[in-house]
Amino acid sequence: MSVFRFSFYLIVAFLFVQCKKETDSTVVISNENTVKYAKGFTIQNYDGYSIVTVSNPWPKANKSYTYILKKRKGIVPDSLKSNLIISVPIQKIVVTSTTHIPSLEMLGVEKTLIGFPNLDYISSEKVRALIDNKKIKELGNNQSLNTEVLIDLQPDMIMGYGIDNNNPTLDNLEKNGLKIVLNGDWNEQSPLGKAEWIKLFGALYDQQEKANELFSKIEQDYLKTLKIAQKALSNPTVLVGDMFEDKWNLPQGNSWGCSFIKEAKGNYLWAETTGTGSLSLSFETVLEKAKNAEFWFTSGQFSSLEAMTNANPHYNQFKAFQNKNVYSFIRKKGGVLYYELAPNRPDLVLKDLVKILHPELLKSYELYFFEKLQ
Repeated sequence: MSVFRFSFYLIVAFLFVQCKKETDSTVVISNENTVKYAKGFTIQNYDGYSIVTVSNPWPKANKSYTYILKKRKGIVPDSLKSNLIISVPIQKIVVTSTTHIPSLEMLGVEKTLIGFPNLDYISSEKVRALIDNKKIKELGNNQSLNTEVLIDLQPDMIMGYGIDNNNPTLDNLEKNGLKIVLNGDWNEQSPLGKAEWIKLFGALYDQQEKANELFSKIEQDYLKTLKIAQKALSNPTVLVGDMFEDKWNLPQGNSWGCSFIKEAKGNYLWAETTGTGSLSLSFETVLEKAKNAEFWFTSGQFSSLEAMTNANPHYNQFKAFQNKNVYSFIRKKGGVLYYELAPNRPDLVLKDLVKILHPELLKSYELYFFEKLQ
């Protein structure tokens, strides 16, 4: 073999190896799912793009949804181009649930919010300031979002949610060329699983590292409080809810809210019921079972014990009412902060409940979401 031919083969071999190395390095960073607790979505990271799959946006969803989040200069393989592609970081967003607001605020991107349905329901002080300054458009309600305003706003994407497989409003927006990403945080039943949806926002804003750090801190604080709760020497009985339209509404035993009571070492009196929704019972049924309950968490519609008896004088038949062990959510301008922020901050919810049920375990802690009714 001549020196020239040998050199030629070496060059070809060198180029082949280099090309192979470059090809490999541009494909995979880590295709392992980065989501730990949530059951409804996954995130897989590749060089230049991420694949987000939302598999459980509502109960009994009949399909999954795949979104490709393309970074600047990222190259999406042809095999993935049939999916919705969103350029990240996004600059303008519309969200449709107050539970989406805290993730924006925690990541420091609340100013990218340009539209929301029912602005009056938002509690966040930072977002309310933006509303007051006319930076966020009113979009009506979730069942009939204002399509004309949305088309005029031209958001990079709309964070939507559905309650079942029939979502005509979202379908109509997609037909008009708007990009919809479904969020199923409300369908998660574990406290940490619900909170972990901040990672979806982290991916959309190309801030996955920050989102992971935020969630990791919440996780650590939650698990630390869980260990503290194990030291409780009692398991006090708990009643939840109150009357609405002639029915007492209270959560079923497998629901998100009930998991907090259990982990805070409380004995929820309907914990044995199965399901993740709510129960509608008569006043007499609840009184018979929960008359002697030691603690009572109301739905948030009352601000005082007097307001409760004005609505229903029979509330004073409960031992928890007589002993003034009734707690409600703190209300703020715009709505009830608990409904907006609690899904993102299960660590604070658990601390609140441990403080209420076992005050000796968290002596210096002050309640964040709850207040004792007077």
